[in-house]
Amino acid sequence: MVRGKIEMKKIENATSRQVTFSKRRNGLLKKAYELSVLCDAQISLIIFSQTGRLFEFSNSDMQKTIERYRKYTKDHETSNHNSEIYIQQLKQEASHMIAKIELLEFQKRKLLGEGLASCSVEELQEIDSQLQRSLGKVRARKAQLFREELEKLKAKEKQLLEENVQLHQKTDMEPWRGSTNHEEKFRVVDLNLEVQTDLFIGLPEKHCK
Repeated sequence: MVRGKIEMKKIENATSRQVTFSKRRNGLLKKAYELSVLCDAQISLIIFSQTGRLFEFSNSDMQKTIERYRKYTKDHETSNHNSEIYIQQLKQEASHMIAKIELLEFQKRKLLGEGLASCSVEELQEIDSQLQRSLGKVRARKAQLFREELEKLKAKEKQLLEENVQLHQKTDMEPWRGSTNHEEKFRVVDLNLEVQTDLFIGLPEKHCK
């Protein structure tokens, strides 16, 4: 025989309601006991009937379990409260950052020459001063970079000169590749030397017999 599905609503008949309460109460207590034994769970169950009668089950000290529950819920509430405070702080910081970014963007537009129509003379003078200070810093940085680049070039020049001297010294030490005065030697031939030769320039003589 199949049991029909019971509609979840208050049983109006008092006798039927009491019988159902007794059956389901015993079943609930039995399930709690089985759960505590099978799963080694700490369970405390408290039931008050409609007439105010107390039924309870606990596999450990009921009072300690209740204190543990109170401590857990208190810590949980404190944690939730702290989380809410932290979230509020983050929202406030985000709002401050957004406002600061908007202010910086507004000042940036002014420095770029935008939106100056609404500026007073004092504000324009302040913008001019800021630009002058920025320009001075840019020029100082530019000069510093030039000096650093010049120092690098001087160091490179010194290195090349040293390498050149070393090459000359190496050349002087090798067999006849240059004089000690770094001048090339040449063989000089004196073309003015008198040399006797049978060579005759002119018409050949006619010899008569």
